[in-house]
Amino acid sequence: MNTETQADAFSGPGPFEAYLQHLEQGVFRIQHCAGCGLHVFYPRLTCPHCGSISLSWVVPSGRGTVYAVSVVNRRAEKGGPYNVVLVDLEEGPRMMSRVDGVDAQAVKIGMRVQATIDAQGAEPCVVFVPVDG
Repeated sequence: MNTETQADAFSGPGPFEAYLQHLEQGVFRIQHCAGCGLHVFYPRLTCPHCGSISLSWVVPSGRGTVYAVSVVNRRAEKGGPYNVVLVDLEEGPRMMSRVDGVDAQAVKIGMRVQATIDAQGAEPCVVFVPVDG
């Protein structure tokens, strides 16, 4: 895993701004705690597991499993249905996103997915695509 050490947790951009900067550079990063060894997502100043401020940015595998899925139905002229998912990353954290590349109804709990960055909107975001097998 590539790491980028956070020299001082309370200087520079806040955790969410740093997360967005990484996405704007085309890199998905999450935080890793040196205190307890666990990964952290949603970006934070302190580890939610142990309270340490020794968080660094790492590039995760991006692989995950759909934990929960909901389909939001909307009219075709407004873009049609889309899915909202909770994905458990291999590193441990759970994140909310969507699965692209398949029909909204085809997304199932237990589906293996891979993270990618969608830079088409106002801010880049992490979305997932299905992984075969």
